Amino acid sequence: MAKLIQVRNLQASIAGKPILQGIDLDIRVGEVHALMGPNGSGKSTLANVLMGHPAYTVTGGSVLVDGQDFLELKPDERARMGVFLAFQYPVEIPGVTVGKFLKRAAEVRGAGASGKSMDVSAFIKQMREAMDFMEIDQQFINRYLNQGFSGGEKKRMEVLQMLVLKPSFAILDETDSGLDIDALKIVAKGVNKLRGDAFGALIITHYQRILTHIVPDYVHIMYKGRIATSGGKELVETLESRGYDWVRAQFGIEEDAHEVASAVNG
Repeated sequence: MAKLIQVRNLQASIAGKPILQGIDLDIRVGEVHALMGPNGSGKSTLANVLMGHPAYTVTGGSVLVDGQDFLELKPDERARMGVFLAFQYPVEIPGVTVGKFLKRAAEVRGAGASGKSMDVSAFIKQMREAMDFMEIDQQFINRYLNQGFSGGEKKRMEVLQMLVLKPSFAILDETDSGLDIDALKIVAKGVNKLRGDAFGALIITHYQRILTHIVPDYVHIMYKGRIATSGGKELVETLESRGYDWVRAQFGIEEDAHEVASAVNG
């Protein structure tokens, strides 16, 4: 089980456009971190770079997981180490049912990695219990993954995968976007079920509301490709009342410096 992610001076670009300007961040199991910042600050870029999205080029810095060079690993190898990305926009996968997807992923992540055969009956029981917990209809087992799902159903499905796969670390890229209050509470309930000494998370969000249900241990404010400041949950309340102008003013960030392409999310 991975225990520590260390990001040091991480720099990255897309299509030659610099986005990340030097990120330093430590996340340990047992900790929940929130990452906030205005549109275009690089939050989603950080998530994608950490999981090896091929559209992004790392131009400097390092990412170590338990001392191992994480950036040298392929995306599937990063996942096998126990790092999970909940997508901002989960994709549809026609032809692959929810049940088969979760079973195969669990085989690779767990039983397959240990060389032991999977107890299928126990797995099905666990999956059904997790579906009930996330208030997902059992009939979804036989539906194609995310195909025809509502936005809220897709986001709950992301958290269902986390409950089944039990990653060491989860990166939640705006998992709260587009959720009504009931769906938000269900998603938060799923994340909180995983909280403990064997789980760490980075929650990327624009809004305070999810952080009232998943209270973070640490909050980081990202601005123009850098983490401008970090602190406790009181930073969330400061952002709600003052917006981001105070960040630029307090930390001397030039308004026109290193503008991030508007086409890049987060």
